[in-house]
Amino acid sequence: MFFLSKGREDRSEFIRTFLAHSPIPMVEVDRNITLLAVNHAMRKLLGHHDLSSVALIGQPLLSFIHEHERHELPQQIARVFKANESETMHFPLSFPHMNKKGESIHTLVYSSPTNHENTLNSESIFLFFIDISDKKNLELRFVHSQKMQAVGQLAGGIAHDFNNLLTAIIGFCDLLLMRHSAGDPSFADIMQIKQNSNRAANLVRHLLAFSRKQTLQPRKIDLIDFMSDLSVLLRRLIGENIELNIDYPRHLWAIRVDQSQLEQVLINLAVNARDAMPSGGVLTIQIRDVSVKDASSLDGQLRAIAQEDAITAGDYAVITVTDNGTGIPDDVIDNIFEPFFTTKEMGHGTGLGLSTVYGIIKQTGGYIYFKSQEGLGTSFSLFVPRFIEEKETMTGREGLDVREMKDLTGTATILLVEDETSLRIFAVRALTNKGYHVLEADCAESAIEIYETHKDAIQVIITDVVMPGMNGPTMVELLDEKFADTMHNVHVIFMSGYTEDAFVDGYESNREFNFLSKPFTLAQLATKIKELSLPSYAETS
Repeated sequence: MFFLSKGREDRSEFIRTFLAHSPIPMVEVDRNITLLAVNHAMRKLLGHHDLSSVALIGQPLLSFIHEHERHELPQQIARVFKANESETMHFPLSFPHMNKKGESIHTLVYSSPTNHENTLNSESIFLFFIDISDKKNLELRFVHSQKMQAVGQLAGGIAHDFNNLLTAIIGFCDLLLMRHSAGDPSFADIMQIKQNSNRAANLVRHLLAFSRKQTLQPRKIDLIDFMSDLSVLLRRLIGENIELNIDYPRHLWAIRVDQSQLEQVLINLAVNARDAMPSGGVLTIQIRDVSVKDASSLDGQLRAIAQEDAITAGDYAVITVTDNGTGIPDDVIDNIFEPFFTTKEMGHGTGLGLSTVYGIIKQTGGYIYFKSQEGLGTSFSLFVPRFIEEKETMTGREGLDVREMKDLTGTATILLVEDETSLRIFAVRALTNKGYHVLEADCAESAIEIYETHKDAIQVIITDVVMPGMNGPTMVELLDEKFADTMHNVHVIFMSGYTEDAFVDGYESNREFNFLSKPFTLAQLATKIKELSLPSYAETS
């Protein structure tokens, strides 16, 4: 029933029954926003199934509203009471209620004055609540997805440009080191430049990890051997005042990941856990095999970064990293995976740690869930798909252990296509010093003209993927069509600051190609060319 406050027995039984059984949650409040009447649908909305409407009468409506929302409702209620007597006033107000499960319910509130003809009370108003939680959550997910996509594209673009610059810097350092040995006064300065460039390249890799455009080298991993090796590093990393517990059964499913990237993920999580336990504590890493039916089968306290990241059915190895530190404050927990977001002091973090973790796990095909309670600690669960060998297609190139080559010289004629001037100058000098004859072009259109003139001599084409105007893959396809009689003998190497996987997915040609990820060193460039000059090399490695 819809119970009324004392002195209201003269109201129409029809109105009483209508309000009581209305599917729309509604209440009646006075000028002090005190509850005068509450229907069943409203009690259900607030999660008070166990209380009668009588028990709620006399309570302030504001007690059910978040503190930061309470200042808005009195202003709106005052406006309703000032409304024209012949006017039914409706206005929307969105604010969350907290039900007994601790869940936020977003509603759109409409109010109507009751001080005009045919109304029942001149000192109260009705409030009607429309649940818009699904719509609100969808809007939040959409905004979050758009923001993460935009930041990811920005990070990937910045990383690509920086990789061009870093390739040139590292390359010219290598050229200088060829003329300045360890005993030279300039040797230490050159090494400092190269080492800091490598540090910058590592930071760029974090950006590419977040944008999921880094180059991965996945292979089959035995998690027991992997954790046995990594535990030594982690114990040194977290310090003596933190206890490290690693728990896993005797047998675990194999997974297929880039080992160095998975190490980076666990190191980042361990460092965050260490910083969250400045006075010491316990860091626990637990690994289990889990068959997941859907997201609803997981621990109810676990949350994904966004709804669209909900896990799909399948077999997973779950690596859970738990600390008993300070926990993550509620006001920042929704931002922890965003790049450059950090709660650490200036100079004590780049804000790329968790965004890197997120990017690596997602690019691996996995999922990341977390839970945290302020003052009690934080837990991250990494769901990595089980590796099933018979379902994998081996390319023949994966896992190739390329032996070190001492002789990196050659005599082939190479067409180098690169729009970044400094990088092109480095590559030309590096390859010329190794004995190669290099023809250089700053764009695809120029490269096509050069190839037409020297088509009988060119044995290798090294081209950037992304260039102004025509890109590298399109250029190679045009050359294949126009000069099929000579191009079938030409080796192609694509260079890019993006991942090879991202390139392969968009490359529709059946032509065999090689890939060189930026930034690369002089030795890596020369080794890649040498591999092409020795067709039997891969077979005898």
